[in-house]
Amino acid sequence: MTTLPTPRGTLTPNRPLSGLTWLRVGGPADWLFQPADQDDLAQFLKDLDPTIPVFPIGVGSNLIVRDGGVRAVVIRLGRGFNAIEIEDDTVTAGAAALDAHVARKAAAQGLDLTFLRTIPGAIGGAVRMNAGCYGTYTADRFLRATAITRQGAQITLTADDLNFRYRETDLAPDTVITSATFRAPRADPDTLDATMAEQLAKRDATQPSKDRTAGSTFRNPAGHSSTGEPDDTHELKSWKLIDDAGLRGHRLGGAQMSQKHPNFLTNTGDATAADLESLGEYVRERVFQTSGIRLQWEVIRVGEPVSEE
Repeated sequence: MTTLPTPRGTLTPNRPLSGLTWLRVGGPADWLFQPADQDDLAQFLKDLDPTIPVFPIGVGSNLIVRDGGVRAVVIRLGRGFNAIEIEDDTVTAGAAALDAHVARKAAAQGLDLTFLRTIPGAIGGAVRMNAGCYGTYTADRFLRATAITRQGAQITLTADDLNFRYRETDLAPDTVITSATFRAPRADPDTLDATMAEQLAKRDATQPSKDRTAGSTFRNPAGHSSTGEPDDTHELKSWKLIDDAGLRGHRLGGAQMSQKHPNFLTNTGDATAADLESLGEYVRERVFQTSGIRLQWEVIRVGEPVSEE
């Protein structure tokens, strides 16, 4: 059996991951590592056998873990990485800080990061995926991030390093973001609160926010600038392509494309990861047949299927 370094944080073998994702599916990780702090994470990665893969996860809001689990050390940041500090017009948040919490705390200080309020995730994922909403994206407010490389080096990342694009960056898959700093415009706190309340109401009216989902399943196909800003004159909507293909509410096992918003893949209660991924692939094929457009997954899928042997 492979010997792993002994960290100050928590290292758990054969840890089920289903309870750590919003879709509540998936098999175990070989190891789950929850570091005590940034130095603990850096030392662990430095000492870890370089042949052992690592995979960082956030709150699992945009993730399908396949039923066979993940053959890697899965890294999940916790309380040592969720601090939020505000100075002048900048907000520095730990990678584990929830997007919604950062938006609320910034608003209380008269700083506008309201675009984060309805994004179902944490700051590390927001940076990695250039998350955005209502016309503003992480790239628009980003100043810098701190991170730990697979070799255990502590580094600072700029926007040039990340090369923000629509729903992606150049960040290496095994580099772990630990914090990010944003510059936010000033606004009246009451106005910001009202904006966030309006955004929440709009989300709840149009999206299945009470169901087991992983957010938008597929990226919108076209019409975005390099920073993710939509071009409304050309943008195609994935939900419309799915709807036009007759797949609103379509089911496979325990998986369903939401009746409320057909670009949301939902676990109706007893779905497996295979159900969810298979339904997503079926949708991609049908949309391609009806529109000639091949949808690209926005939900991240990791791990292995269950062995049939």
